[in-house]
Amino acid sequence: MRAAALYSAAGSLLLTTLAAVPAEAAPVPAAGPGSAEASGTAVAARRAAAAGIEFGVCPRAEELPDGIRCGTVSVPLDYAHPDGKHIRLTVSRVRATHKDPDGGERRVDGQGALLYNPGGPGASGLYFPLVGMVPEWKRIAAAYDLVGYAPRGVAPSAPLSCQDPGDFFKGPRPAPTRPSDAYKEQRAAEAEAYARDCAERGGDALRHYHSLNNARDLEVVRAALGERRLTFMGASYGTYLGALYAELFPSHVRRMVFDAVVNPDPEQVWYRNNLEQSEAFEDRWDDFKEWVAEHDAVYGLGDTARQVQDAYEEASARLGAEPAGGTVGPAQLQGAMLKAGYYDDYWPHRAEALSAYLKGDPQPLVDQAGTRTEEGAVAAENSNAVYTAVECNDAPWPADFEVWDRDNTRLARRAPFETWDNVWTNLPCAYWQVPRQQPRQQPLDVRTAPGELPPTLVLAAERDAATPYEGALELRRRLAGSVLVTERDAGTHGIAGGPNDCVNGHLEAYLLEGRLPARDTSCAPRPEPEPRQAAAPQA
Repeated sequence: MRAAALYSAAGSLLLTTLAAVPAEAAPVPAAGPGSAEASGTAVAARRAAAAGIEFGVCPRAEELPDGIRCGTVSVPLDYAHPDGKHIRLTVSRVRATHKDPDGGERRVDGQGALLYNPGGPGASGLYFPLVGMVPEWKRIAAAYDLVGYAPRGVAPSAPLSCQDPGDFFKGPRPAPTRPSDAYKEQRAAEAEAYARDCAERGGDALRHYHSLNNARDLEVVRAALGERRLTFMGASYGTYLGALYAELFPSHVRRMVFDAVVNPDPEQVWYRNNLEQSEAFEDRWDDFKEWVAEHDAVYGLGDTARQVQDAYEEASARLGAEPAGGTVGPAQLQGAMLKAGYYDDYWPHRAEALSAYLKGDPQPLVDQAGTRTEEGAVAAENSNAVYTAVECNDAPWPADFEVWDRDNTRLARRAPFETWDNVWTNLPCAYWQVPRQQPRQQPLDVRTAPGELPPTLVLAAERDAATPYEGALELRRRLAGSVLVTERDAGTHGIAGGPNDCVNGHLEAYLLEGRLPARDTSCAPRPEPEPRQAAAPQA
């Protein structure tokens, strides 16, 4: 599904999503060792290692603090033709502090670069080096250069666009959990038009924006940084990217952290992942409603989950009749509440806004769910274009809307909250035109044998909806020597560097000392958020 820019436990803005499923056309296998793409990647990496990265002032449009330095890395658009067209990826870095995190005089030895991908696909990691300012990250920031980057297609790295950003946000909109046939036809027509616009704007280059090339780009960035082996942390989609890298370049891995894991099973990527995500969000929506009900004295939305659901449906109906601020309709309300399914930190803010709206004050809801700035619209449209291109190019999708309709009508009976919104987000893949120009590739079957890959750390929250827990179990089975750390009875999407000292202890032991638990283990959940007093109604 498509996600908005969210605040991660690591303290960086990130886009989380997934989505996906089987197709009807026979796909072709991904290019493996000995292929033209593999040879082209080796050529590009050697050139990048020789050129290095000249770090300087960051692009002004990114509004990064002066302490962050930026540079660019040249990568082939098509790795099968490394002497052909190139694009430039923007990379950001803050050097290791080398300061004793306990306030002493000891100088901490450096361990090279820690490269981070926040997910998406379509999220920029340029802000990642700022996590060094967060107390939970000071030990890691003392030892590592913190490095982020904007993946191919994500501004300012050869940005993709599928439509005018001014037309991207269509609000206010309805959000029917039982859409009519006419509404389905309307949304299918929009999806087909969007796919067509992507093909027209992207041209022949569009087919080169996919996860395998993202993994190859990671290899070139590693070389440009002068790192003999890669230390990498990926969150959400970043875990799938990391898994592909581990399969393609296992001998180049030093340490890897997979946080909030996308299920890498080729049969899941991407359509079935999407169905399972929609079902998992229903459970997280229930978690949120139960928390709000526990704090009925603060929010007045009901003392049972059913009453909170009734309050939400009442707000949705009112917004359908009269959008708040002229911009917030039922779909905008649903999108705002969906963020509470990602992060517990959103719970007090969303409950406050819903309560205030029903008491006569729409402003908190407008502030949280209303129209974005022009700059925000440009960034969101760019992220959506990259998300769509990568996932549509990655794997086969059902080309017949009847398949989508059948599967999701059935699913929506038990998981109505997110199911159809997920469909509309990913439906352009049913009409994607790039595979009509060439066969679509089969997702890579990630599997490493004992000793092939250094031990890796897998982190997961047991009730994560964006990347359901089964994905972490599946990756753990596929990467020999990996160890899974689970945050029990918790659902925040991305747990590294957050408020859980147990999780952070395992993270630091691994990144700083290369030490993992002897076997899979778990941590108690983080504390639930504290409620905030709802705003008073306007006169």
